[in-house]
Amino acid sequence: MKISNKKSLVIVLVAVLSIFALVGCSAPAQEAPAQEEPAEEAADPAPAEEPAETIEGPVIIDGSGTVYPLMAHLAEVYMTEEQPDVSVQVGRAGSSAGFKMFIPGELDFSDASRQIKDSEVEQLKEKGWEMGKDILEFKVALDGLTMVINPENDWAVEMTNQEIVDMYLSGTYNADDVVLWSDIRPEWPSEEINFYGPNENHGTFEFFYENILGKQDMVKTANLQQEYSTLVDLVSKDKYAIAFFGFGYYVSNTDKLTAVKVDFGNGPVEPSLETIGEDLPYAGFTRPVFTYLNAAYAAEKPQVLDFAKFIVSPEGAQKYAGENGFAPLPAEVFEGYMTQLEAIK
Repeated sequence: MKISNKKSLVIVLVAVLSIFALVGCSAPAQEAPAQEEPAEEAADPAPAEEPAETIEGPVIIDGSGTVYPLMAHLAEVYMTEEQPDVSVQVGRAGSSAGFKMFIPGELDFSDASRQIKDSEVEQLKEKGWEMGKDILEFKVALDGLTMVINPENDWAVEMTNQEIVDMYLSGTYNADDVVLWSDIRPEWPSEEINFYGPNENHGTFEFFYENILGKQDMVKTANLQQEYSTLVDLVSKDKYAIAFFGFGYYVSNTDKLTAVKVDFGNGPVEPSLETIGEDLPYAGFTRPVFTYLNAAYAAEKPQVLDFAKFIVSPEGAQKYAGENGFAPLPAEVFEGYMTQLEAIK
């Protein structure tokens, strides 16, 4: 049977269209994926900073009433600005009383306005503490022993060193030690001198007794007190009084007291931060003041060692001595102390 030309043409067109449809439906050839560049190696992360060691716990200090204002000030600054979790407790029982607590190990520091005695060093040895190893001595400042009188006393504003010694020595003028101001100089009032001073618990008493009086007995009429504030009050209310104590207590009470200018042989010298010093005009009444550290405790208690380092740092006693009535020591003295503390493990 013959197929008509028209029908043949239709068949051919259908076949061609089918071919194009198949080509159009086929997916286009995919390009080869681009080769990824190797990722850069991540840099090692910076090591995390270790958190600062937390220092906490108590530091126990007692001893000298003279050193107390300076040490209490240092404690306040330290707890406020350096280590708020450390509790620095500062007492003022007196130098000798402080050593009585320090020797058996009740204190971390013992403040003193005189150097430790040989007998006290022996007691430390008996307890197993060795000076220079277990116990370290630090000078913290220089003090000027100051003679004070009532502001209404206008006659004894200047005295010689020897006059002060003689008036305080027992038996210089009479056996009962009732001494008149006119006994010192005839032109002065014929009124009894009322002698005052700190009691035997204080290094100031011992310094005066040993270094000023040469270990000779003090007048029996001397009224000796435990609290320096009591002495300030007594003299401020007594026109005929005289007392001795550290320069810092005078500086804090200049509105109530007058400091006696002392003539050591080259004219009267007023105690001041400019004259107090071992090689300065007020050298005759100048003395170092100390704190003693139990280094064995400092090795066990981070807070004790840290506070000791603060005391001898430029931000410690050197900075605040003058504000508390003490002449500061040279920086190299404290640098030596810091070396000792850095060696404590």
